[in-house]
Amino acid sequence: MTLSALLITLIIGAIAGWLAGLIVKGHGQGLLMNIVVGILGAVIAGWLFPTIGLGTSGSTLGTIVSATIGAVILLVVLRLIKRA
Repeated sequence: MTLSALLITLIIGAIAGWLAGLIVKGHGQGLLMNIVVGILGAVIAGWLFPTIGLGTSGSTLGTIVSATIGAVILLVVLRLIKRA
């Protein structure tokens, strides 16, 4: 992975994590945790979407949207586990 690809991944992860934190109230973390949640969300979406037959466009916006959806799923699951 080149330096520019790593930087783009971190920026997309931060945006997706931040958006997911806004959608799932009460999960506002710092920048580092937003990046981690966003990247994990992208991994979840990258596995889940093709499994259920949804494709994503290769665009940056499509990547941010799918990573955000994955991050929201992750935050909701973590909230359910935390309540149990």
